[in-house]
Amino acid sequence: MSTLFTSARLIDPEANTDASGWLLVENGTIAASGTGDAPQADEAIDCNGKCLAPGIVDIGVKVCEPGERHKESYKTAGLAAAAGGVTTIITRPDTLPATDTPEALEFVERRANEAAPVNVLPMAALTKGREGREMTEFGFLLDAGAVAFTDCDHVVTNTKVLTRAMTYARALGALIISHPQEPGLSSGAAATSGKFAALRGLPTVSPMAERMGLDRDIALVEMTGVRYHADQITTARALPALERAKKNGFDITAGTSIHHLTLNELDVADYRTFFKIKPPLRSEDDRLAVVAAVKSGLIDIISSMHTPQDEESKRLPFEEAASGAVALETLLPAAMRLYHADHLTLPELWRAMSLNPANRLGLPSGRLTSGAPADLVLFDPDAPFILDRTKLQSKSKNTPFDGQRMQGKVLATYVGGTPVYRRA
Repeated sequence: MSTLFTSARLIDPEANTDASGWLLVENGTIAASGTGDAPQADEAIDCNGKCLAPGIVDIGVKVCEPGERHKESYKTAGLAAAAGGVTTIITRPDTLPATDTPEALEFVERRANEAAPVNVLPMAALTKGREGREMTEFGFLLDAGAVAFTDCDHVVTNTKVLTRAMTYARALGALIISHPQEPGLSSGAAATSGKFAALRGLPTVSPMAERMGLDRDIALVEMTGVRYHADQITTARALPALERAKKNGFDITAGTSIHHLTLNELDVADYRTFFKIKPPLRSEDDRLAVVAAVKSGLIDIISSMHTPQDEESKRLPFEEAASGAVALETLLPAAMRLYHADHLTLPELWRAMSLNPANRLGLPSGRLTSGAPADLVLFDPDAPFILDRTKLQSKSKNTPFDGQRMQGKVLATYVGGTPVYRRA
């Protein structure tokens, strides 16, 4: 079976191009693309000048099976991903219980294959129970399908344990993903320190906590030679250390969340808990510095950091409310804010949302080259709408963008050339 996409605006992050053309898919893989005369195919899809890009590869998605299925299941997360143009989700191990054994990983893979229409690849916990005391069985977990190891926002405070884990991971070629925060300073924080948080009497954390956590991790990367990824860099103070580490040739990459790229601390306004995320929203200066770092390539990856929370855990005083926001469906339209503000081009956005995460995990997706899997998203970057959180596919509806005017609609999503979502 072959499918030809015609009259498409091809967004190619690998070639850094945004040009009109056609794309041919055969047997689930990309066969060819071009700008001249198009070949014949069994099926032709007229894109009407809309954008055709690689499907988004989203690192750091929380799916709440097992333990908290009422917040998000693999079925609802998969439907949300498809509706958001995300064709591969990399799941976090911060489940109840933690994904820290081969049996737990096999459960994830089985449930995902049964229920989700998109690709699902699991990460495993770095330490048993994410308690920071004893490393997990890396070799067995790699054999069971783990693509990386992380304790998520539970920072390993015992440096000797983390060093041993990194040394072992280095021997196996495994990727370690860390949450760079100094845990003592960040404990109990609900906002970033500054005048805004002080006026509202919120417990705060200094941006230096991120810099201190990253400095420690970089020192251990230098010591062990491990493959390392910082999940969220959100402050200007952390960027010089990251730049030095890259210039020194360390195997290090960094990501940030779409919320830290498009929102700032003032959005919290009068204690709006849907804007409470981890790490907390930063100053506008920090936001602009991180946007510039994505543009320059210093920060490699943009993720949704999709974290479902139920109404009961959000409808609390700001200090007590749970952190996190859903973002699988809002990742693309939120990213269009950066495009329409002339901060990032579409190829630069897709470099950070598709190509770089795929490359970091050794996946063949995230590109439009011949032989790559036909994981694609067709979208209109200009289509306006007002977001209604009640219409989201996710079980949990905790999005900070509720009621906001946005641009960018996903028209169709394809996994292996097969449509998994079409806008009605």
